[in-house]
Amino acid sequence: MTRALVCGSMAYDTIMVFHDRFKNHILPEQIHILNVSFLVPDMRREFGGCAGNIAYNLKLLGGEPLIMATVGDDFGPYHDRLRQLELDIAHVHRVAGTFTAQAFITTDLDDNQITAFHPGAMNHAHENKVSQACDIRLGIVSPDGRQGMLDHARQFAEAGVPFIFDPGQGMPMFGGEELLDFVRQAEYLTLNDYEAQLLQERTGQSLEALARQVRALIVTLGAQGSLIHADGRVHEIPAARATQVVDPTGCGDAYRAGLIHGILRGYDWPTTGRLAGLLGAIKIASRGGQNHRFTPAEIADRFRAEYGYNL
Repeated sequence: MTRALVCGSMAYDTIMVFHDRFKNHILPEQIHILNVSFLVPDMRREFGGCAGNIAYNLKLLGGEPLIMATVGDDFGPYHDRLRQLELDIAHVHRVAGTFTAQAFITTDLDDNQITAFHPGAMNHAHENKVSQACDIRLGIVSPDGRQGMLDHARQFAEAGVPFIFDPGQGMPMFGGEELLDFVRQAEYLTLNDYEAQLLQERTGQSLEALARQVRALIVTLGAQGSLIHADGRVHEIPAARATQVVDPTGCGDAYRAGLIHGILRGYDWPTTGRLAGLLGAIKIASRGGQNHRFTPAEIADRFRAEYGYNL
């Protein structure tokens, strides 16, 4: 049994490019009466959301992800895509009268961004129950509706299903004690370096103290690789080489898919971390979170070329 239940957001990302610089149009002394409009001749719409991105990468690895998410009336194009990818969407619940979560991102020539995020159906994530999914070996609680994240963590723990807590951009929704409750219930905790710092500040606990409460605590460091606190030691994972750096959107989700795959396959932590980092390096060479492609055989070949041993 290698099925993983992926709890988190499904979203559309609308990305627009402003062919100028925001600073040329936003006057600091007039910020109290801000009223600006940006002409954005370049626009694209990407399929995204943490659950969607993680499941996409897991499927490419040959895994069996089940997505648990809430979506809106506009989910049709995403639904068709997931069907084409043969992803299990039995636990993707459509909430009538809502929009699927979506981000509207405007980027200027200095790569500054102005983003508006509409959670929409994501606020109903708690209507899904972990108990509705069968034969699950591992779960992940990634950014989603606040109550959904709380409920799903508790439900995984009550069911005795190990899970990864991946607070991501959802961390500001929770206080220190709530975050500690997540850590106590989880088997694994994954963060980027900024989130790791924020978690320490909110909980008043060091990474070392937090790591003692889980089987593994993983901190990603971007181009510097990652650190995996496990078995009483810290595994330093080198970054994989990217063929080109195009767009970091979804790299963290790709990394998490590698973690899930490695845990389910019983790989040791150095191998699991290297696989996860390799997925991030592959993703960063493509725009959007779900436009890169690979096969399990191609991953095995690239892993061997990158690290000098077989996956």
